[in-house]
Amino acid sequence: MRTLVPLLVAALVQRLGATLRVTLSGVAPLVPLWHSRQPLIYVMWHGRTLMGPWLNAQLRASHGARAPRVLVSLSPNGGLMARFVTRFGLEVVRGSSAGGAEAAVRALAAALARGEDVALVPDGPRGPREVFKPGAIALAALTGARVVPVAVAAHPARRLPSWDEFLIPLPFARCTAVFGETVDVTRDADRTRMCREMERLLTAVTTTADRMAAA
Repeated sequence: MRTLVPLLVAALVQRLGATLRVTLSGVAPLVPLWHSRQPLIYVMWHGRTLMGPWLNAQLRASHGARAPRVLVSLSPNGGLMARFVTRFGLEVVRGSSAGGAEAAVRALAAALARGEDVALVPDGPRGPREVFKPGAIALAALTGARVVPVAVAAHPARRLPSWDEFLIPLPFARCTAVFGETVDVTRDADRTRMCREMERLLTAVTTTADRMAAA
């Protein structure tokens, strides 16, 4: 039964997505980057990830976006997440700071070198909530790929009593997806400072998305 959960959730997300009133912000500057195959590293807080794969599928159809490779942990829950995101045409790379990190970094760096995008959850897989861990910064410094903060919000929505306050839009909700400006990370950048800066930017983008959805 557990193996069926990702399929059921994906089907429910598809149906839920069809009811949402979606507003996009910050997409236009990314379109030429998608068309020129300049690799990007998307970052989104763990609690906002439910609709991310579905929204990416819509952007692929409407704006020529690319399907990013998604970093997913080696845990059993990570296995469920991997099966969920592949239902939306996304590829996964397995690994996290808790295991498989070196192999995951090599796989992600190789994907970026091929002009592909990747997606990371900087406060996953176990938190603390909305604290930006250094993995995305290290990968950007290594590869030269730009980092894009992304947020998804919805109103009305339910927030689960989980560590990440996981957000689930209610049917027919207003849904916003906000893409922040791309961020360059140099090889010699102060990574502690860059983590604080990206945390600030991602929090600001998330606040903007919440405000737009509630308007």
